[in-house]
Amino acid sequence: MWPAAPALQQPLILRQRWLDLTFLHWAVEPAAVAHFFPPGTRPDTFEGRTYVGLVPFRMVDTGLPHGPGVPYFGSFLETNIRLYSIDETGRRGVVFLSLDANRLAVVAAARTVFGLPYRWARMSHARDGNHHTYTSRLRGIESAVGVSLGERLPVGPLEDFLTARWGLHIERAGRTWYLPNEHPPWILHSATLTSLEADALLKSVGLVPPGRPPDHVAFSAGVPAAFGLPSGQPSPGR
Repeated sequence: MWPAAPALQQPLILRQRWLDLTFLHWAVEPAAVAHFFPPGTRPDTFEGRTYVGLVPFRMVDTGLPHGPGVPYFGSFLETNIRLYSIDETGRRGVVFLSLDANRLAVVAAARTVFGLPYRWARMSHARDGNHHTYTSRLRGIESAVGVSLGERLPVGPLEDFLTARWGLHIERAGRTWYLPNEHPPWILHSATLTSLEADALLKSVGLVPPGRPPDHVAFSAGVPAAFGLPSGQPSPGR
């Protein structure tokens, strides 16, 4: 993995800040999730396993590359469920199974423009000292995450694998697209899980809940991020 982002080619299309992120990850067998991946991509692996990620956070100041963020609609809560991908050219990225947000207009725009699997949900985030809680309710599906923060976490190969992902893969209009991004390296903290209600949320995207606590838990105060133009290639067999 590259712990530092490759420079994006101009022009940039979007920038935003990702704040108060909790990263929950479960190791799984690649074959168990391979059917979720767009054509031309496959599960990326670390020591023979790939990972399912559940990441609640705050999105802030989304907007064009220059100027202020979009008022109101540019800041919202999000929880995503994600997998880790690599394509035939060696580009590593993320495949999103869902991105739940509490701004209906954002959900509609992201689904229409980028084809991303956004869903509208009622969500909350609260902080009490070093404790963060996130809740979400989506069509009767409730989820909750609570974590207490610890010391700064040394970033090793696994942390780089899980967080130094410089793009996303998505299938749209008969192509598998790669949307690149850049941001500073993460500053991570260890985190102790104090509550977790996520089985129904994982089932809602077709995953089998692992039935155990996450194998890796971490927290970051956040980073600014920017996105470049997507590139695509025809999907095999199309």
